[in-house]
Amino acid sequence: MIAIHRSVADCPGVVPLFPLAETLLLPRGQLPLNVFEPRYLALVDDVLGAHRVIGIVQPDAEIDEASDAVVPLYKVGCAGRITQFVEMEDGRYLVSLTGLSRFRIAEELQVLTPYRQARVDYEEFRADFTARAGEDKVDRQSVLDVLRRFADARDLRVDWKAIEQASNEALVNALSMMSPFGSREKQALLEAPDLGTRAETLIAITEIDLARSGDEPDSTLQ
Repeated sequence: MIAIHRSVADCPGVVPLFPLAETLLLPRGQLPLNVFEPRYLALVDDVLGAHRVIGIVQPDAEIDEASDAVVPLYKVGCAGRITQFVEMEDGRYLVSLTGLSRFRIAEELQVLTPYRQARVDYEEFRADFTARAGEDKVDRQSVLDVLRRFADARDLRVDWKAIEQASNEALVNALSMMSPFGSREKQALLEAPDLGTRAETLIAITEIDLARSGDEPDSTLQ
């Protein structure tokens, strides 16, 4: 029987960790993974036979410790469920994760597996299990305005028809996940307490990037 993860109670209290820098997974977002390292091939093998949940978490860019010790991680990550899986002829796995909920690492465990595992707590992110929660707090027009300026400045092609049809949650979370920003900015987007705050954070980060690079065009995409 395939587990359905609809609430805090449905999610595993211990999850395997897949550290990825400058990578963001958010609830109901889709994250493709090209898995080829032996330790993460083992991770996928193990979760496919269990709950299918992987914890995506970033290495902590704030900590600079020259050491052979295990790389420190940010304390907040996002759990994702394997919803697509393909095994390639060369042994790689092509995996698609669907975001379930953010979590806070309560304790990293001492384990014999080649991959890291942690006891996690989802409680403060309980609202993640409610689709489209907080959409009324999103200033959609401001999000679209900054996206237009960013697309102009970077000469990016944007499917505006799809953008216009997207819900506020899908719009903000997809743009956050696809944004070309660094680990600290991605972590700020991940840890935003609600959708409205994430939208405000995304706008602010994009404005700073545009100002820093001097790419403030006069025209907008139509």
